[in-house]
Amino acid sequence: MGKLKFILALWMAKLSIPALKITHHSGTDFPGNLALKICPDFLRYVGRPKTIVAITGTNGKTTVSNMLSDILESNGYRVMSNRAGANVASGIATTFIRSCGLFGRISKYDIAVLEVDERSSVKVYPYVTPDFVAITNLSRDSIMRNAHPDFIAGILTSTIPASTKMILNADDLISCGVAPDNPRVHFGIDRLPTDVTACVNLINDMRICPKCLGKLEYEYLRYHHIGKAVCRDCGFHSPDSEFLARDVDFENHTVTIRENGQDYAYPLITDNVINTYNILTVITTLRQLGLEPEAIRHSLERTVIDTTRYAQEKVGKVTLVKQMSKDLNAMAGSRVFDYISHLPGQKEVYLMMNNMGDAANWSENTCWLYDADFEFLNRDDIVQIVCAGPRALDYKLRLLMAGVPEEKIACDLSEEKAAELLRFTPGDDIYYLYGADAWGLTNRMYDYLKKLALQRAADKEVQQ
Repeated sequence: MGKLKFILALWMAKLSIPALKITHHSGTDFPGNLALKICPDFLRYVGRPKTIVAITGTNGKTTVSNMLSDILESNGYRVMSNRAGANVASGIATTFIRSCGLFGRISKYDIAVLEVDERSSVKVYPYVTPDFVAITNLSRDSIMRNAHPDFIAGILTSTIPASTKMILNADDLISCGVAPDNPRVHFGIDRLPTDVTACVNLINDMRICPKCLGKLEYEYLRYHHIGKAVCRDCGFHSPDSEFLARDVDFENHTVTIRENGQDYAYPLITDNVINTYNILTVITTLRQLGLEPEAIRHSLERTVIDTTRYAQEKVGKVTLVKQMSKDLNAMAGSRVFDYISHLPGQKEVYLMMNNMGDAANWSENTCWLYDADFEFLNRDDIVQIVCAGPRALDYKLRLLMAGVPEEKIACDLSEEKAAELLRFTPGDDIYYLYGADAWGLTNRMYDYLKKLALQRAADKEVQQ
């Protein structure tokens, strides 16, 4: 009976795909949602490629999944991935539906790269056993969904199959504790000149030794709880990295990774630590899959960070920088604010990181604003901060608490009217910070900012 329900669910879901096209609906996870309603254990029966890699974690999983898929494809692998769909169970089911034949067999793909939401692991891993699970990091996220990173770590530990090999960030002791009995390999970054020994962020969720509950000491800290720690009471410490990034050169975009006592040079397609960890996750995963360093290096030279996460262009007389700052996520906000604060030149910032208009039944908790380090935006070279959308006044209050002078802050509940408050001073860099939801609004506002920048440039020409 189960197999018959599976076939019915599969055929109905496949029929929904052309129906969605005809009716001009995107429905990225609708086929999977339909299949799971008809056959709740649909993923148990559907075929799968020989190798499955799952990418999970609080931040960076989309970037890592897409880079991994791109590099594998450039090296001749036939990759099945959910890069165009959702990372929950219905989105993953949709990926299998689109990839399999009429009876559920998958023959056209060598490998699956699946981005898996942490909370969705309970609906995915009982049916789909990954050969590898890479965890980018675990930190505070939406308190309504994820409560606390230790809670998420516990969910992952209880759901990831015992045979799965873990690919873990040695500098993140929270994710390092996931599935402790599984085979594992670690990556990390050696001490950087910018590292500190005391946390400068508002939150650090790894202060207590998980073994003896003594106080952890950090040999160095990068941000929040990311660094190298040791417990003087029981000897617990951060694990050693089998893949250790050394000689990280952001200016010349190069990094050396030590593996089995040998150093390999790779291009570094980023100028920040967060994406360095993402690239390191990709390299470590590719090495587990058997790709040689030379092949990885060659592919990285032709790879770029997903432009849905970051893009920069000269528009009129300003540089417009489009950068994601994940909604309801204190660490994501803090990392972006810190990154902007260390860049040269005068900067104007447009905050539209959280929008309540993308879902009719969504409610929102604003406590994350008080975990995020808005203090990084209190700098002389950040000359203006414009707060946009329904949470504009919440942003303003948090900025005032961070010491930002009120005369630097402008607000409007209308995203368009708020954009018009930007100065667009020639030579300034305009940072457009947006969240992971409401993509239609995100893209529309980026186009509107470009239009305003060109208009202001034309006005300046006329005045001269």
